[in-house]
Amino acid sequence: MAKSLNKVQLIGNLGADPEMRYTSSGIAVATFRIATSNSWKDQDGNTQERTDWHNIVAWRKLAEICGEWLKKGRRIYIEGKLQTRSYEKDGVKKYITEVVADDMIMLDGGGKGPAEAPADAETASGTADSMPEKNDDLPF
Repeated sequence: MAKSLNKVQLIGNLGADPEMRYTSSGIAVATFRIATSNSWKDQDGNTQERTDWHNIVAWRKLAEICGEWLKKGRRIYIEGKLQTRSYEKDGVKKYITEVVADDMIMLDGGGKGPAEAPADAETASGTADSMPEKNDDLPF
């Protein structure tokens, strides 16, 4: 069988604080939406903008980190895979496509920033290298 690839990378802003819940076996799950925007000039030279909303699901330790540190409006990087699932509501079968997050990086200060995050926040991306460090020598 030929190899395939299911990988999503997004940079966007949270539309609301993550919703935290736990499965019956105690596994943490965080769900939230992020907005990505694209702008262009139309044929008349007017700037147009389109915003897309993406459903994100994080599990286990990453879910706990997202629930603790992410807030509405925060700019983040998410990496994961697309997953489509179905459910039934009022007798009608519905489908939802979401990004199952494998990695998350906080990109702005927005309150408690990544430089102030607890040591276990590094597990959000698996390595300490992906978490920005505070550098007082930077001019901005």
